[in-house]
Amino acid sequence: MQLHHHTSTALDPRERGLDIGRTSDAQTRTTAKLYSDFFAVLGMDPQKVRTIAEQSHEALRDWSPALAEEAEGWAHGAGLETWELAIVNARTEILAAAPKKAGSHECSTAVYAPAGTGSPQTLQTWDWHGDLAPDGLLLELTPAPRRTTKTFTEFGTLGKIGVNSEGLGLHFNILAHASDNSSGGVPVHAIARRILDEASSIDDAISIASSAKVSASTVYSVFTAHSTPRRAVSIEVSPAGTAVVDAGSDGWLLHTNHFLDPRLAQDDAIDDGALSPQRLAHLGQVRAELAGLDARARAERFCSTQGASSVVCFHPDAAVPRHEQWQTLLTISVNAGDCSLEYAPANPADAAVTGFQTF
Repeated sequence: MQLHHHTSTALDPRERGLDIGRTSDAQTRTTAKLYSDFFAVLGMDPQKVRTIAEQSHEALRDWSPALAEEAEGWAHGAGLETWELAIVNARTEILAAAPKKAGSHECSTAVYAPAGTGSPQTLQTWDWHGDLAPDGLLLELTPAPRRTTKTFTEFGTLGKIGVNSEGLGLHFNILAHASDNSSGGVPVHAIARRILDEASSIDDAISIASSAKVSASTVYSVFTAHSTPRRAVSIEVSPAGTAVVDAGSDGWLLHTNHFLDPRLAQDDAIDDGALSPQRLAHLGQVRAELAGLDARARAERFCSTQGASSVVCFHPDAAVPRHEQWQTLLTISVNAGDCSLEYAPANPADAAVTGFQTF
């Protein structure tokens, strides 16, 4: 995956979207085409895909007019219809209506935020289909005067993993719940972005996430550099409701791709064959070794002694169809204390060798 950087200082949402779209027109159009083709491979009717995308965009407009304006500007700047960009921005909502795929694997997150004022130490893998993400985007934005948002995302999604100048960071993992449906709710990626744009505290983030009507499930692991009683939580959202999972008494917050809240976990719809429980157990085993290390050393210990063979590192399996191949495309650490992202377009074992860049 090739990473691109873009900074926009536009305060007007539509102008910001136009700026991003014009700068990344080729990558945005390519990503929209790749997702459209991907959904067809999954057996989805193109009209249904468009309908869900349009419904999700309308849900976004009702919930956050500013982000809808930005998305429309992005589409226009890239030479796309709004619904074409929405296919990417609402790709999780469309996937919620797709046929289930066995053995899906996405993302392992570890956050260490003990009591006190020290900046949390974090690490996440982003695992996805490499064919759908030949390019990734690191965005720096000014959603309001004297406020900065930085996020890693895909070309066409409003946000994903990120941090803001208020000292709040966010990691992002997809979940699946029996209540997921095809109604086209607020895009979960847009919720991540609004948290980054508007939240200054854990309570702000919970309030924003809880206010959105969703049709797909995800979890936002949110943490703050400030000294507060509640420094890190996982906000699990689903059409059946929202739950908050606190960090342990030792300051660790771990998440993969299954629900941890007992009520929501009763109707977890994790795919058969997924390795989410194994990855969570692995994080639990290595977490004591991760604290106090820089990102490079943290990535090495993240894999333990197995290195690139670790359960948290995915490699494409040539024996299965391309749309079922998974790969660890990014390893990223969020520094809430200085509003920066440390990243490597690689699995953590390789990132420990090649090192990280800072955005």
